[in-house]
Amino acid sequence: VLYTIKRTFPLRQRPQPLFKDRPCLNYDLGRCPGVCQSLIAPLEYRQTVEKVAMIFQGRTGELIETLSAQMHKAAEALDFEQAGLIRDRINNLTALNAEQKVSLPNDTVSRDAIALAADAKTACVQLFQIRAGKLVGRLGFTAQIESLSEHTETTSAASDEELGAILQRVLEEHYQSADPVEVPLEILVQYPLPEGDMLANYLSDRKGRKVTLIAPQRQAKAELIEMVEKNAIHELSRLQRQSERNLGALQDLAEVLDLPEVPRRIEGFDISHIQGSNAVASQVVFIDGLPAKQHYRHYKIQNPEITIGHSDDYASHAEIARRRFRKYAGGLNTDDPNFPDVVMIDGGKGQLSAVISILAEMNLADKMCVVSLAKQREEIFLPGESLPLPTDAEQPGVQLLRRVRDESHRFAITFHRQQRSEKQKRSYLDDIAGLGSHRQKQLLAHFHSIDYIRAASVEDLAKAPGIGSHIATEIYNYFHPQ
Repeated sequence: VLYTIKRTFPLRQRPQPLFKDRPCLNYDLGRCPGVCQSLIAPLEYRQTVEKVAMIFQGRTGELIETLSAQMHKAAEALDFEQAGLIRDRINNLTALNAEQKVSLPNDTVSRDAIALAADAKTACVQLFQIRAGKLVGRLGFTAQIESLSEHTETTSAASDEELGAILQRVLEEHYQSADPVEVPLEILVQYPLPEGDMLANYLSDRKGRKVTLIAPQRQAKAELIEMVEKNAIHELSRLQRQSERNLGALQDLAEVLDLPEVPRRIEGFDISHIQGSNAVASQVVFIDGLPAKQHYRHYKIQNPEITIGHSDDYASHAEIARRRFRKYAGGLNTDDPNFPDVVMIDGGKGQLSAVISILAEMNLADKMCVVSLAKQREEIFLPGESLPLPTDAEQPGVQLLRRVRDESHRFAITFHRQQRSEKQKRSYLDDIAGLGSHRQKQLLAHFHSIDYIRAASVEDLAKAPGIGSHIATEIYNYFHPQ
């Protein structure tokens, strides 16, 4: 669905402009209307976004009728280029409409359908979102059977009650972060939920209308659940194949690092800054060779000596090591499942030594395997060794460490860019009289970008939380000086 939408409607591709004075390549390719350079009017772009919203509301047919009228109007005005563009959009939406169609009684009811497939350890969950009889979204989740079924003492297949508990946990977490308008009126579930009535009452309160949970046994709704289950089975099969490859990589890594057993939890750390400014650190976690993003963390470097023009990666790594492992100081609670088997530091011998010295102070240096991975030659260093390990950069264990390193690097850079972007946004607003830090946050949360604040009228600005007519006038005058 998203692929078709992005191919059909030009939408903003980046949260921040790539260039100050010109649009990026997406504009030349017709994928973006040039919002960052004000090459499209806010009202016209809003109309495009509203058309996209109609697709997710299941109103694709209504949108096709609107576009058809626009196409005929453009043809009558002899604007054949515009008419052809609209015709291509209609063709894309017609194909999408056929793919989305789900045969169910009472197509006016918004529904979600959830099902899973599981082996002894992992459950793959699929959630289909159906609006006005159209499949508008498909979400995937994974869950560890053992972590969600604490009373299970064997590794045999989970019971229907346990699988129902997994579905309930996934639904609770999904709808807790969803907007009330996204909650459907009917939720079809593969297995009865252990506390389904409680969840239905909670969702009904959020929605403001009655929400029903059903475990269908026959006819069209049961066929829909069967289709969702088939998707979950396919995803589980893919994940199992990937797990087999990861197991081989973990076994190879255990041999490379001379570990007593295959490592389960690997943590990677990286530092990101520009000459010391906005210094941040990342912590990524891989469990059984797969990224566990729910355990990712980022840190702002607190060392007062690290400022603009003065960076110190050694001190930064040492600070993060102390903060990450301080609750285990003295060797306490190292049997905690969140305590890593392997720690990977992005860097060379210097960064590794800085971390090891901190861990030694905390009596933790011998409780985990700590290594560093140097970027230039993909060399692995162990504490106290002057030479890197004799490894092949292409062997599975080394490639796994590289994936951890690359992910920690990506996560650190992403957080660093967010910090710089937030600082730049604030710098635009700092000079406006009466607009303190709290109101700046409210204003940015309401409009999402400086570009939209600049384009807003005094009336629109005054509608933002905490912004009255007086401050709205100050903001408008700041961006539109006489």
